[in-house]
Amino acid sequence: MSRKFRHIAISGVVALAVMSCGAGRTEISPTRVDGASTIDPSPQSLKWGACEGVPSSAGFQCATLKVPLDYAKPSGETVGIALVRRPATDKKNRIGSLVFNFGGPGGSGVSTLFDAAGAFSTLNKRYDLVSFDPRGVDRSSGIRCLNSAELERYLAREPSSDTVEETHLLTQFAKACEQNAGHILPYVGTLNAARDLEVMRAALGDERLNYLGFSYGTHLGALYATQFPKHTGRMVLDSALDPSVGMLDTARTQIKGFQKAYENYLTACVKQPHGCPLGKTTAAANAAVLKLIDGLQAHPAKSGDREVTATVARTAVAQALYSQMAWPLLTEALEQGMKGNMAGLLALADQYGGRQPDGTYSTLQMSLPAILCADTTERPNVEEAEKVARELKDRSPIFAITAASSAICSVWPVPGENTNRHIDASGANPIVVVGVTHDPATPYEWAPRLTQQLRSAVLVTLKGEGHGAYGQNNPCVDNAVNSYLLEGKVPPKGLICG
Repeated sequence: MSRKFRHIAISGVVALAVMSCGAGRTEISPTRVDGASTIDPSPQSLKWGACEGVPSSAGFQCATLKVPLDYAKPSGETVGIALVRRPATDKKNRIGSLVFNFGGPGGSGVSTLFDAAGAFSTLNKRYDLVSFDPRGVDRSSGIRCLNSAELERYLAREPSSDTVEETHLLTQFAKACEQNAGHILPYVGTLNAARDLEVMRAALGDERLNYLGFSYGTHLGALYATQFPKHTGRMVLDSALDPSVGMLDTARTQIKGFQKAYENYLTACVKQPHGCPLGKTTAAANAAVLKLIDGLQAHPAKSGDREVTATVARTAVAQALYSQMAWPLLTEALEQGMKGNMAGLLALADQYGGRQPDGTYSTLQMSLPAILCADTTERPNVEEAEKVARELKDRSPIFAITAASSAICSVWPVPGENTNRHIDASGANPIVVVGVTHDPATPYEWAPRLTQQLRSAVLVTLKGEGHGAYGQNNPCVDNAVNSYLLEGKVPPKGLICG
């Protein structure tokens, strides 16, 4: 769907929602790229040292992995992949490394592991926790198209329901990316990231890659298992993405998913014992939220010296729907917004946008479209994307407009390719796929689809709300994942956790 539904926080584990591309499921030819022939099999030596800005007492170590910018030219220019690890605490029973990708695409795995390592203390006993910034992200030659002020203005206005304005916004953004980051844009696709994982595995000294991927990280992990099945170890893919689903169909599915999550949020709000400050009924609460957003559409507000638009408010609502734990924050932000205080809505939108306390931004919102457009040949235009938005406006007046962002690849300066969208992982060890029944960002229907494509996979289902299952304080899911990663015990087929 649109880029607007990507960033996410999973119960203390910051993850980033996915997205893929296109209009409907795409049949991909089963041609496997011979990644092994373009990868130097001799492992490089990693120089682990202190992490910039992080006290040594936190227990983290950082290093840089060198990989070819272009795997077709393995002896040519290289790019540095920033790594972070927290060594296993039970060294006597150490299994090896567990590599994480927390999603995006475009999320910083280094920053996320700094913040979220404590959530994985059980796994950290026997694994070195390892994460990284994928190529084109933050510390790994991060893509920066706009400066902070320009990006803030862009995020406050895009997407637009006006075709001319939306075309202008996307075109100018794409031109800025070409001008400021054009050198790396052709090489940031998921196929190259999977190859980077293989170089990383060898450098870490592991015979097989043990991996835990969330959201977009499920696509990366599935593609690695397809390209390097014999080197795939214990792999868990949480909040599964189906890479064969097209861009416009993804937009439709996600808009419906967010609308359902929003309705569930309103229902929970009005059922609170002390009542819902937005309204006594779901209809009344919804009307109050729509009135707030419509008012901002007509007359943007201010929070300090920053503008708060209807787009900012929509982004704030979407951000909070990724996790049920954020629903109280959303209620407070909306209640205050109705009284003229937009600080809470702005804070939620900033979390989505990757804005830092000093006013700068991570590369998330710039890396994300670059990776998405590298990963598909589909190029739906603005008219096609806004047609989807109009189709869904009555059903989902808050989120329908986000479909317009699906047109970004139509103006992107480099072509994409479809190899990354073929998944089979034939010959790989068992893979555990996890899906949540009411996940708005990666709808549950994608989890069984990915499980089927992976051949050797088993599906674990969590009946619940939000994006992400592991770490949501559900013992059934956590035990299943921990038992597999730590002991190699494959969950029973069709396991359902309530």
